[in-house]
Amino acid sequence: MHAQEMYRRLAGLVVFRQLLQDPVVAACGEMLSARVRGDCGDFSAACAGFEAALFQSSDSWSRYLREAVLESENVCIRGQAVGRTPVLQESLRRELAFFDQLSQLRLEDLTAGLPEPPEFLVGWEVSPTEIALEYLRRMEEVGVKGYGIFARYHVFTVEEGQLVPVKHPDPQRLEELPGYEREREKVIANTRALLEGKPANNVLLYGDAGTGKSSAIKAIANAFADQGLRLVEVKKNQLYQIPDLMDALAANPLKFILFIDDLSFTANDDNFAALKAILEGSVGGRAGNIAVYATSNRRHLIKETLTDREGDDIHESDTRQELMSLSARFGLTITFGSPDRERYLHIVEELAKQYGVELDPRQLAVRSEAFAVRSGGRSARVAKQFIELCKAGVFN
Repeated sequence: MHAQEMYRRLAGLVVFRQLLQDPVVAACGEMLSARVRGDCGDFSAACAGFEAALFQSSDSWSRYLREAVLESENVCIRGQAVGRTPVLQESLRRELAFFDQLSQLRLEDLTAGLPEPPEFLVGWEVSPTEIALEYLRRMEEVGVKGYGIFARYHVFTVEEGQLVPVKHPDPQRLEELPGYEREREKVIANTRALLEGKPANNVLLYGDAGTGKSSAIKAIANAFADQGLRLVEVKKNQLYQIPDLMDALAANPLKFILFIDDLSFTANDDNFAALKAILEGSVGGRAGNIAVYATSNRRHLIKETLTDREGDDIHESDTRQELMSLSARFGLTITFGSPDRERYLHIVEELAKQYGVELDPRQLAVRSEAFAVRSGGRSARVAKQFIELCKAGVFN
């Protein structure tokens, strides 16, 4: 395929038109355009621009284009659940076949016949691809692999109402969290139900600080990421932004956990009503692919003082009942209590094995207990801090 035809095909993308905003693909288009115009100076500059953009991510054009296409969000993959029209199917087929050809483009192909080729450029690598075949397979697995940013990342935060991927999420694993297996198993079972399309509850994990509530949710998100689970961490002051976001996620074939960490409210908190709306769903009902997982140190989520109870609210009892009822909107509530001595020592021993800390069991027990006293009490966090200090050589 000649440069002119490649440029026409690239500029004429319909299904994958969003790819033209990709900096490397856009640079490829500028390079092809310069080659068609035949100006050696412009072409050399465009080639250098393309290589500079490509080499930021990869030295292989074939691999880069393959990943860009496979992760592309477009009308065909969004409509996979409801089927595609014959027109869209044919457009998709033609554009995928073109990408397989474009992925084999080499610098030598473009410089052939030029009176002054840019011999100072080294070119880029290409390799055989099956973009068309892989993309069609990806479409069949869209409920697990996802598309767009959901294909590359599995943890997100929210900024100005938009999802932002976390490029380096906490790598916490379930097997690294000893001591609370029974409590986590209920959350895991609920998560499996969500992934299988069964009714799943919103979950509230409450209990003492340092017992591993947040770590459990992050570890579950990591464990089930390859089965189509995505985690969206939401701050309390962002709750009012979430309904619109949930409407967008409801149409996505993946499953989502909205994670609210360290949740609590004051009696007059404006975010209270926002969370109620999220938990109860919109007028169209709650989305079946979204569940809210929250952690809190308070069973009823409300910071309440004696002054609140002695206020001038005529219907004070009704108001208090409304505040207290928020936690009841979580279908599953799990308590993470401070560990007793037996559980604490079990956590210490298991963490010692993970970190390769070798101490006499009796010395380990005595020193870890003493450390807990100095740290204000037993907890999984305190146990981990003790073992990390042992590993660092602070306690020998």
